[in-house]
Parts: sequence; C-alpha cells; structure tokens
Amino acid sequence: MFRQASRFLMNRSSAATMRWRRPFSTEPPVETAVDSKFFDAWKQTIPNIDPPKTPSAFMKPRPPTPSTIPSKLTVNLALPYNSLVSAKEVDMIIVPATTGQMGVLPGHVATIAELKPGVLSVHDGNEVTKYFLSSGFAFIHANSVADIIAVEATPLDQIDPTLVQKGLAEFTQKLSSASSDEEKAEAQIGVDVHSALNAALTG
Repeated sequence: MFRQASRFLMNRSSAATMRWRRPFSTEPPVETAVDSKFFDAWKQTIPNIDPPKTPSAFMKPRPPTPSTIPSKLTVNLALPYNSLVSAKEVDMIIVPATTGQMGVLPGHVATIAELKPGVLSVHDGNEVTKYFLSSGFAFIHANSVADIIAVEATPLDQIDPTLVQKGLAEFTQKLSSASSDEEKAEAQIGVDVHSALNAALTG
C-alpha cells in the first residue's frame, strides 16, 4: 500500500511539474508574459478590485535577438534607488566579476556574473567612463544588452582618495581589535571595499 501511495504521489508531482514548467531560454522575451490563469482566478475571487501588476508589467519588451552582431552594446547601470546609465550604446564594458575582469563586446554570449568590489569601465570611442561598484550582478543578454545591477555605484572621479585612506586605516584597526566573528566579518568587508577603492584610484 505504501509503495502504491508513493508511486501515486510521484506521478502527481511529475504531472504538476510538467504542467507548470516554462521553457528555459537565455533569450529575453520579446513580449511581456501574462499569467492569464492568475488574472482569471483573481477576477473570480475579487471582481471589484483590479489585479496587482508585477514588475514585468512596467518593463518595455526587449527587441528580438538580431540575426547579425550589432556594432554597439546597450548598457544599463541601475541601483536600488537610482539609474546611473540608461540604454547607452557603447563599444565595450569591463565588469569586475568575482572570476576576474570580464570584457563584454556586442554579440557576447548570454551570461550572468556576480560582481565584486571594483571598477566598471564603459568604453565609447576614445571616451572611458569609470564607476566603482560595491557588489552586484551583471546580466548579459543575447541581444547585446547588458544590465548591471549594483548595490552602490559612484563615478570614480567623484571619490576622495583621502577619505578612502582614512576608511582603510579605520577598518584595518577594527579588524585587528575585533573580538567576535560578527565584528571580524564587518571589519573584513570594510577592508576589502576600501582596498578595492584604493587600488582603483592608484592603479
């Protein structure tokens, strides 16, 4: 009986998985997906209130992947509270991935990269704009669009080297005098970020 019950549950689980599975693809959607089942269920339950909008409802549909490699890379740099770069067409970017510096050109394969504290370089002809990123993720899409999502980002030319040196000294002192694991972890993060800042300014 128990064998039959487990087989029954596995069959139901497999059927549910197949029913709700969405096709995997690195291609960005050309049109915003709409969950019609959710909206139908909402209208039946609460007919007097409009259903809530999901974040994807506010996004412009991305263009389809071109058949040929475009000459420019479209870059977006967003923070939780601000947008520093929006749909800017450039020649190349270099992102501070945890695996090392990663250059991205038009036609780059679709990639997701975790970012470490470091410099994002945006190359447009002879002009190079640099931003210091604390951490985040880079989403490289197959249609030559790069979305850089950072926790904090600041143009490198707006950073005061004196304050960086002061912060590095303070966090180094905190790390040497930390007594708990939490204090050591917080101090180590401060040392890592300020060391990366110092390297970006002096390198």
